[in-house]
Amino acid sequence: MSNTVADVMSRDPIVVKSETPLKEAVQILAERRISGLPVVDDAGKLVGIISETDLMWQETGVTPPAYIMFLDSVIYLQNPGNYERDLHKVLGQTVGEVMSKNPITISANKSLKEAAKVMQEHNVHRLPVLDSEGQVIGILTRGDVIRAMAAGQD
Repeated sequence: MSNTVADVMSRDPIVVKSETPLKEAVQILAERRISGLPVVDDAGKLVGIISETDLMWQETGVTPPAYIMFLDSVIYLQNPGNYERDLHKVLGQTVGEVMSKNPITISANKSLKEAAKVMQEHNVHRLPVLDSEGQVIGILTRGDVIRAMAAGQD
């Protein structure tokens, strides 16, 4: 029998809000040994996700956009707008400033196979699980999927 996301997801995941100080989020990730947290608004609706990747910007800084000079003109090889966005990520002090918006999500009734496919296609390590109201009811990680497969519950 095929398991659903609801069967293996972690229920009631720890969530943070946009205004949560970054230091607090970093502490939660470190203490709980998790790599990402859903970010919710006051109504509990998902607004983003903050992951180790988002936090890496804090440590590594920003690489200025690559460009070449051609006939005294600067030709950007990347969008300079991305540089400003990235700079903001580095300087951010709250979760809302560095989180990734519009995260990929899944509903609890989907099969694990579907969830694995979504993770693979979007190259994400975790999927917030939403109910029909858009509220976060769980989180599914690649580890959850792999453990279920190993237990023969796919």
